Amino acid sequence: MLDKLKKAIAFYEEVLSTPHRQEIARELRKEEDLFLLLLYSEMIGIPNPVFYYTLELYPHIIEKFHDWHLRMGMENSPLSGIRCC
Repeated sequence: MLDKLKKAIAFYEEVLSTPHRQEIARELRKEEDLFLLLLYSEMIGIPNPVFYYTLELYPHIIEKFHDWHLRMGMENSPLSGIRCC
């Protein structure tokens, strides 16, 4: 019984999200872009009060940096310490 209920809920969520899949992906990409901007803001000259706490995230986020700076319209990396191009 519980398995059937889980399947029904999954089907319901799929039906609701299918027409909005691109919109959801776009919003998630915007959130990620904002997060990366906050993460790298200190390096590009924007004061960031939580810079110390975000330092430990750099190794996990560095792989996404190249795609991010291209989406932001920067042909080359704006940071001298991070070379990705």
